[in-house]
Amino acid sequence: MTMKPLSDRVVIKMVEAEETTKSGIILAGSAKEKPQIAEVVAVGPGGNVDGKDVTMYVKVGDKVITTKYSGTEVKMDGVEYTIVRQNDILAFVE
Repeated sequence: MTMKPLSDRVVIKMVEAEETTKSGIILAGSAKEKPQIAEVVAVGPGGNVDGKDVTMYVKVGDKVITTKYSGTEVKMDGVEYTIVRQNDILAFVE
């Protein structure tokens, strides 16, 4: 099953946080922070949203940073995704 977001929405999948620190210490599951870096899985067509033309700047495969509490979380085929608006994406990660 696939998702096709509408208008200016983007489907993202959170990237797993590092399990070891730079110094080599292995972190327990409870010590890890919730990741804010995500990979773009699907992108809506953009178009006219709320009376304004929206051009989509993100594309599938981009790594992005999103606002902390944005979007709607959905689970499909055992995988958790988040659907956000393009303006909830703060930056690209290279």
